[in-house]
Amino acid sequence: MTERTYPHGVPSWIDTEQPDVEAAVEFYSGLFGWTFEDVMPPGAPGRYLIAKLDGQDVGGMASAQEAPAVWSTYIAVEDTDAAVRRLVAAGATVRLAPADAGEGGRSAALTDPEGAEFRIWQARRRLGAQVVNVPGAWNFSDLHTAKPGAAIAFYQGAFDWQVDDLGFAIMIRRPGYGDHLEATVDPDIRARQSGLVAPPGFEDAIAWIATAAPDEPPHWHVSFTVADRDRTVAEAKRLGAQVIRQNETKWTRTAFIRDPQGAEFTASQFTPPEG
Repeated sequence: MTERTYPHGVPSWIDTEQPDVEAAVEFYSGLFGWTFEDVMPPGAPGRYLIAKLDGQDVGGMASAQEAPAVWSTYIAVEDTDAAVRRLVAAGATVRLAPADAGEGGRSAALTDPEGAEFRIWQARRRLGAQVVNVPGAWNFSDLHTAKPGAAIAFYQGAFDWQVDDLGFAIMIRRPGYGDHLEATVDPDIRARQSGLVAPPGFEDAIAWIATAAPDEPPHWHVSFTVADRDRTVAEAKRLGAQVIRQNETKWTRTAFIRDPQGAEFTASQFTPPEG
């Protein structure tokens, strides 16, 4: 099996911090069919579990002391320490200094100039999410911000992102990512997307920007692919989650969900237009 890798500047991993890890395991295994592997050595403080779908890494789960729970997005970098220096010079603030995560890699947590937290990941043994864009796996992360222009300026300079306003959404691209996917884990990406009448450059899409509501703080939000939005909503409610809202667009049927400990995410069913 070819391992999935992520070039510099591409979101590569997600994880959630949960006050009650066992309760979170029960919720997400019930909702998405995940299994979990505890990767912390015996006697280490805290817990860190790798969530798996059909045996492949899909995300992480960490123990947290404070509620509410939260989902975080990690962006791949070649050198965490050098990236932190560059990001701080561009206006970011360090929240958690660079630190090794065992032999898996090296990470840091920062906030962008508008206050949205993001994390960076220098992969070693843990290369990032190994299964994406299938039911039960990570789909995309979205930056919710009240100042899209300022956010675009920061991230373009920080990670060489390109941004396209599609009218119905703002798409973030990392030029060349489609070439990387085509050469590694997804040789049919362009043929498949041409059949979907995808927007130009969609093979390089790595994230999206959404305009935050007036009372919504800036943050990175995660979405998961589901096969059936309505069935996922019913199961989430049964497992104790709150369904905040539902929406339908030309391309998706979505539900905004708050898990039993407060972590928010979107469940997204892909419904592309015909032709």
